[in-house]
Amino acid sequence: MAIPDRWVKVVSDAGLGALFLVAVMIQVAALAASWGGASWVQGALAAVVVCGLALVRRRERTWTAVAGLAVAALTILVGLLPDVRLPAEPGPAMALGLAVLIGSAVRTLAPVRAGAIAGAGLLLIAAQLAVTPASAVPPIAAAIWLAGVTAGLALRLHDGRARAAADRVRRAERLELARELHDIVAHHLTGMLIQAQAAQVVARRNPERVPESLAEIEAAGSDAMVAMRRVVELLRDNDDTAPASPEPEGLGELVERFAKQHANVRLTAPGDETDWPPEVTSTVYRIVQEALTNVLRHAPHARSVDVTACRDAEGVTVEVVDDAPPGSARPRHRGGYGLIGMRERVETLGGTLSAGPRPSGEGWSVRATLPVPGEEPR
Repeated sequence: MAIPDRWVKVVSDAGLGALFLVAVMIQVAALAASWGGASWVQGALAAVVVCGLALVRRRERTWTAVAGLAVAALTILVGLLPDVRLPAEPGPAMALGLAVLIGSAVRTLAPVRAGAIAGAGLLLIAAQLAVTPASAVPPIAAAIWLAGVTAGLALRLHDGRARAAADRVRRAERLELARELHDIVAHHLTGMLIQAQAAQVVARRNPERVPESLAEIEAAGSDAMVAMRRVVELLRDNDDTAPASPEPEGLGELVERFAKQHANVRLTAPGDETDWPPEVTSTVYRIVQEALTNVLRHAPHARSVDVTACRDAEGVTVEVVDDAPPGSARPRHRGGYGLIGMRERVETLGGTLSAGPRPSGEGWSVRATLPVPGEEPR
């Protein structure tokens, strides 16, 4: 069962908070046993502040990192005061919070800013080593800093590769959209040409019906403009736009081809698909194609698949439902470019798309609703 991103962040932050709490408690216990008295208070309070900043880092990654580094620097300066005998800081718990802040900055911020924050963390460790050269705390802090920077760089590289892959997919899909734009223009112009030819015949035989024929040509032109504008919107530089050009086959042929690989598949669709706007028809086709492909990849044990497409007053609705047993591996909504692209395309056309497990917990459902535009006022 797919888990929404919001809950993934909540769970990860809760786990990180628990890790911070354990680190602070271990540090407090170790200092109380070795130094005694209230020697642990300063380090514990500073660690709690830095770890708290690490937990809210997503709100402002730069300033939370800067604030955490400032707190760590302040603890080092306090240790330099005369007649102050305190354990070396930053301690391991604070170093762990700093590693999260620095790693997060390295992953997401611009290179110069990320490098400055990582460098500031390294300078703190150097200052700590200069103040307490015989302590084992600076090497531990250095190891934790290195782990944070390494994790941040690894995630930054992964994110960059994902963006590059998305860009490649988008470029290929924009070529498909350009082909669809050509097909839509040709479709509407062919209809207008036929109507113009018919108007010439009407002008010779029934001149009084010429205004009616011209009105039909005007309406066809308006429909063409609406369709072209909707497809041109998809050609704008939106992330992860989906492929658009329809195959020469219809839904029936697509489902029939799928049935050769997955025996029990049923299609319920009207026989007037050709009356839908071309951009809606192609989007419905692609949604069904992507959903059936995901069934083959992620739910090969599904006993049946139902494909339903219908048109009502609100527009065209298409749904693909399977009955795979619980536990089938499914892509999260950010896990594959296909569903991302479908969502972007559907929303650009003014519709909605949802994909997720069925309420019963058995099987998966992909459902999209696409509005069918009316004629523009003339």
